[in-house]
Amino acid sequence: MSARSYAQIKGANDRLRVAIVGVNGRGQAHMSAFSKLPNVAVTHFVDVDSQILAKRAAEFAAKGHPAPRTGHDYRRLLDGKAVDIVTVATPDHWHAKVAIDAMDAGHHVYCEKPIGIAPAEGEALIAVQKRTGRKLQVGNQQRSSAETQQLVALVKAGALGDVYEAQTWYANNRVSIGRGHEMAPPAHLDWDLWQGPRPRGPYRSNLVPYNWHWFWKYGTGETCNNAMHELDVARWAMGLEFPEKVVARGSRQFFRGDDWEMYDTLALDLAYPDGRTIRWDGNSCNGMLRYGRGRGVLLLGTKGSAVVDRNGYELFDLAGKSLREVKAPATSETTGTVGEGALDVYHAGNLVDVIRGRAPALASPIREGHISTTLCHLGNIAYRTNSVLTLDPATGKPSSTEAMKLWSVDYEPGWEVKA
Repeated sequence: MSARSYAQIKGANDRLRVAIVGVNGRGQAHMSAFSKLPNVAVTHFVDVDSQILAKRAAEFAAKGHPAPRTGHDYRRLLDGKAVDIVTVATPDHWHAKVAIDAMDAGHHVYCEKPIGIAPAEGEALIAVQKRTGRKLQVGNQQRSSAETQQLVALVKAGALGDVYEAQTWYANNRVSIGRGHEMAPPAHLDWDLWQGPRPRGPYRSNLVPYNWHWFWKYGTGETCNNAMHELDVARWAMGLEFPEKVVARGSRQFFRGDDWEMYDTLALDLAYPDGRTIRWDGNSCNGMLRYGRGRGVLLLGTKGSAVVDRNGYELFDLAGKSLREVKAPATSETTGTVGEGALDVYHAGNLVDVIRGRAPALASPIREGHISTTLCHLGNIAYRTNSVLTLDPATGKPSSTEAMKLWSVDYEPGWEVKA
């Protein structure tokens, strides 16, 4: 690239300004990662909870950063040209809406997984990204792991032979969310704006800030919350996209009397046309480790196997003997709710480098993010319809009319997510 053409790229030589939308959970990892990048400034915080907003802004300034501008409505931020990048770390039902509005307003986007609350939102994101030409990085940060990239290259070069199966898992020891009740929302929370695209309903005492994950109206369960990372790595290494069949066996084994609407234990099987399979075992309330890891991917091949997580990988021969272990020089959190670590910095840096023309491609572009997120949605759909899903491998869409009812969701009038 010539010096002249490089200089014409927006942001190539200028400081990039970043706005974080949603600052209570993963948003903390966003603000930390982007503030570590050279010639990048985190300038705006947006959250519908005024207490959390003030707290995070004070913490950020106390670390020596310039105090960010704050606001509770992201739409006011998008009206101007005050920022170059918008990061989305809101509850799941907001991801697609904020990302689409930001791209339509001319901003680049870093969007947490899952990219939407239903597969149709991923399709809309693909269309809007193509139409606007904005950069959209999906937040499955292990795509930016040098160690995982190295392992994927080894697999594709035949180091494990033909990889015929991937076993993936997530283990945690989450506690009960109890029995809540309807009540007036706290004064510091804009409940109407928190609901955003979803049809309006009453506030519940045990919903915000985190337990919305376990309610179908706002969340997507442990599968979209965490399986997306490992399913993404597995299909990336195996060169797979959509399967032909999806089976999900789930149950609520713990704290059955509380308000948690979903499974806490789920076995998800993805079957591909050539006989290869990917399996995810989700245990939200049983933290038993596998291979010393709370989450990870085991790749089984005809010449050997490999175990990989966010912090490195290990190769084994067919007898199970360890051949090589590679550890990341800087670690990343694996099962915490913030999930902060070195990979966040690498992944944010990749987006910034692509915007500036210093890297050829995003580590996790929207189509890849859509496929991996849809695998998780399909697991939820199979569970909710209590059926085995047969899919069109080209689109991931199930043949069942009942299953297709969950391909999209209803919206509050005026808040529709559309391309």
